[in-house]
Amino acid sequence: MKTTVPIFKNWVPNWLIWVAIFMVTLPSMGLFGVSTASGSAAAGYYGIEPADVQYSMVIFYAAVASFFALERRFFNFVAVKQYLLLSTVIEIITSYVCYTTHNLHMLFVFRFLQGMANCATTSICITLIFGRLHTERAREIGYSAFYCVLLCIAPFTTLVTAPMLDSFDYSILYKGIIFFYLPGTTLLFVVMNNVRLNKKFPLYQVDWASFILYGLILCITGYVLVYGQQYYWLQDKRIIAGVVSIFLLLCIHVLRQAHQKRPYLSLQVFNHRNFKIGALLIFFLYLCRGAFGITSTYFATVLGLDPIHIGYLLLINISGIILGVLASSRLIVYKRSMRLIWMAGFAFLLSFHLWMRILFATQANTSEFFIPLLIQGIGTGLLMTPLIVFMVSSVPPDLSSTASATGVFFRFTGFCTSIALVNYFSLHQQSEHYNRFQQALTDLDPAAVQRLTGYRQILVSRGMAPDQATRLANGLLSRSAQAQSQLRFAMDYYLLISWIILIIILVIALVPYLNRTTVNLKASQPAPVSY
Repeated sequence: MKTTVPIFKNWVPNWLIWVAIFMVTLPSMGLFGVSTASGSAAAGYYGIEPADVQYSMVIFYAAVASFFALERRFFNFVAVKQYLLLSTVIEIITSYVCYTTHNLHMLFVFRFLQGMANCATTSICITLIFGRLHTERAREIGYSAFYCVLLCIAPFTTLVTAPMLDSFDYSILYKGIIFFYLPGTTLLFVVMNNVRLNKKFPLYQVDWASFILYGLILCITGYVLVYGQQYYWLQDKRIIAGVVSIFLLLCIHVLRQAHQKRPYLSLQVFNHRNFKIGALLIFFLYLCRGAFGITSTYFATVLGLDPIHIGYLLLINISGIILGVLASSRLIVYKRSMRLIWMAGFAFLLSFHLWMRILFATQANTSEFFIPLLIQGIGTGLLMTPLIVFMVSSVPPDLSSTASATGVFFRFTGFCTSIALVNYFSLHQQSEHYNRFQQALTDLDPAAVQRLTGYRQILVSRGMAPDQATRLANGLLSRSAQAQSQLRFAMDYYLLISWIILIIILVIALVPYLNRTTVNLKASQPAPVSY
């Protein structure tokens, strides 16, 4: 980042610079979780299905992942202040459309555009973060700060939006983001000089074709994984067409990148063994992170906690994430074994899933979940930054941008695969357990059922007619069976994730090659892994 003019004006104190960067970063990150801040509220406001709400998040993520490689061309062409202003204006316009529209297809289109603009804003913020760090640990600290915010944004969004959704409809979230953008962007625009962070590179031969092709692959992949269970997978023509389209487009994309002089995403990154290891681990990390949503659903549907109190519980998880990120950053700086950091992080996640299997019950004190939520946050925080740094450091400097962009692809696929697995197991396992409970109740005579529940006696004692009390008691019993089936599904799914994590830990511990992997953090540019 060579420039004769300082990026920020001389009179601006360092703390104000960090505040400005953070105020721009926060709403940009908030757009990641705004779709799923309250799935039921979003579905009710737009008049859409829960799967549509999930896909609006996926299509936003697909835009970020597909535009990541192309965005650098625009970043190098436009001065940073103008680029910040342009990206913010686009985000505000798209947020306003999402605030006013009730058309599903328009929502999808503008969520995609919103993801592209978000990618630009995020690129500015992370570049400025790196620019403020002038030590040999700049890269590690920059990644830690950025991904700490990214990990915390989902529980933080739940905490912040809960009081708003309690008093207003869902659209208030986009309105709040619009107004939250203004002070941060204005402040950052004022404190910066009109400089370029990189040498100006003209916008010729922009590879729009590869971007469109890659974006289509990600959007269709997300569609198949989100809607697959709803349409019974390959029993539906839409899913079959999606799978065939993914295969054909992927073949075209690979052939195109292999024969281009300047590929959109260089396939050479897959020639590096450490990169493939890191990509696989980041995929499984996001698969495990996706299971955390079952815990939040359990708090809401089984324990009956309102979003505000769920947000308070998630503060414990945020604290764990911060502790994990701080610990991992220090461990990397002191060149501790990457293998041991990974094993510790996955061990924390394993402890969380096994512990939650024990705690899942129809009645529980919220204080019982403090330590498990803290452990889950520590495990996630320990893994994210080391895995990202490991992947980027595993390739030569000229492939670092491709490594970062491809890393986003594996995070995207892990996120979507988690949605597909949860949807599949939720339908099959929950239905299976519910039918089993209903069959068990059917085998009992009505008097035994009434003695088992005690509902009818209570209702009759309060003056309700016996027939009406019987019908209501049966309804309450059915709800109890439904809650039990959901608990059994959650326990089964967490057992599956626990087995996956255990296998990952064993592979990390037993594969000899991983015992020799370290990360070179001395260079300002990503460096190959030393053996």
